[in-house]
Amino acid sequence: MRTAAIALTSVTKRFGSHVALDRVSVEMSTSETAVVLGPSGCGKTTLLRVIAGLEVPDGGEILLNGVQIAGGGRVIVPPHQRKLGFVFQDLALWPHLTVRENLDFVLESRKVPRIERPARVLEALGLVRVESLSARYPHELSGGEQQRVALARAIVGQPRVLLLDEPLSSLDPELRSALRAELARLRRTLDLTMVYVTHDREDAAALADRVIEMRAARIVTVHDHPRKGEPA
Repeated sequence: MRTAAIALTSVTKRFGSHVALDRVSVEMSTSETAVVLGPSGCGKTTLLRVIAGLEVPDGGEILLNGVQIAGGGRVIVPPHQRKLGFVFQDLALWPHLTVRENLDFVLESRKVPRIERPARVLEALGLVRVESLSARYPHELSGGEQQRVALARAIVGQPRVLLLDEPLSSLDPELRSALRAELARLRRTLDLTMVYVTHDREDAAALADRVIEMRAARIVTVHDHPRKGEPA
């Protein structure tokens, strides 16, 4: 039996009197895309952030590939050691850095030797088909190009798990559909485990191997979901 890529057991997170996660337990399998679906404010983003280590759960435990990374109200493995990529809803590209520099910063922070970094940056940009934009700044890019650069920055560190927080919410329907297909291709190419947060059922239909529905800080259903347009 394979070890789950991500396993949460009775995870609780509070912000003051507000309960953002209420005893959440769920597993996500290696190389699958788990889509976390639910309305705004239900706890989807907080779920991603506790997996990433950007928030500390108040209770419960989190395992990554069988290794405990958080539990007992503390972080056990810090975020930069979890081999995770994160695409934020607002993309969070550094505006004062070029596309190439945005990716190089990630590699520098992970202590990748300087001599290896240019090839790694070009490889990541090539995977999302924006290598020609490496010298531009974020404000010089279209919305779709910014999205691709954010994806490249998330994968340049060669993560095992990719976390995505409503990454396509600001795009028009046509571009959104095209980038869904790109995400599916990227997951297959890199053999990633993806956790994708959205309120859009079309995203789930296009991408999900498993759909995790949340309401009011709790998981209400988990079910397998074959992706439309992909071989079984």
